Amino acid sequence: MSDAIRTASEMLQSPGLTERMLSALRRAAGKLAEEPLGLAGFAIIGLLLLVAAFAPLIAPYDPTAQSLSNALQPPSLAHLAGTDEFGRDIFSRLLYGSRITIQTIFFVSIIVGPIGLVIGVVSGFFGGRTDAILMRATDIVLSFPSLILALAFAAALGASLSTAIIAISLTAWPPIARLARAEALVVRNADYVAAARLYGASRLRVLFLYIAPMCIPSVIVRLTLNMAGIILTAASLGFLGLGAQPPAPEWGAMISSGRKFMLDFWWVAVMPGIAILLTSLAFNIVGDTLRDIMDPRHARS
Repeated sequence: MSDAIRTASEMLQSPGLTERMLSALRRAAGKLAEEPLGLAGFAIIGLLLLVAAFAPLIAPYDPTAQSLSNALQPPSLAHLAGTDEFGRDIFSRLLYGSRITIQTIFFVSIIVGPIGLVIGVVSGFFGGRTDAILMRATDIVLSFPSLILALAFAAALGASLSTAIIAISLTAWPPIARLARAEALVVRNADYVAAARLYGASRLRVLFLYIAPMCIPSVIVRLTLNMAGIILTAASLGFLGLGAQPPAPEWGAMISSGRKFMLDFWWVAVMPGIAILLTSLAFNIVGDTLRDIMDPRHARS
């Protein structure tokens, strides 16, 4: 444990770390300026974050307030996205629902990222029996369809937003682990890693100071690309009643409640569907742009 703490301290106190980070950020900003589609994706995600943060100030109505006299009203100036079967303003519910989406993405990412990174770099670095055991466990999880496995976990743990986050996390780490392992297999044979071993660096220090940091950019890109899948899985769980429970304005649950009115009152299900579509598309675009910026091998010609 003391070795790990000392290694982390050395990483933070290494000379020129701040300058290198600022230089990398400037290069990334310059490349991003050349990607108009990527800028649009970042703008949509930035808008989503602002909407989630200031939903109480932006939303014109209480998202849970019912008004049966206004039920199933079409989109208008009074209700920009119409109303649902209980007379609740759909636009306000979409704004508050963005909070649930951001919360799900955030917690799944901070669970899945470190777990997948640690399992992958440990497997790739040590190899042998450790690699075989960790990768066989990863293959077992990958052998199940992720949505079906998430549904099974959510049904077993009980229907709620927190259990949906846990269920998605339990099924989303294997691709991260396999990517980190592939990166570690390449990096562990690099010259600077051999030099660190020659100078007497411990295996733990080599692992977390020289190998893991080189795998982080690829993991970040993969996580960003996975966020669209996380959104769709969370919406699927909500659609089936295994996610956030009513009257929470979860987008998948809103589609589920509106599917009964699709033929006559299309906006009840279509509006949250558009929100899911735009958010998923934005994260896919951002993930693709980050891949181009952080990995020159994938840069567009």
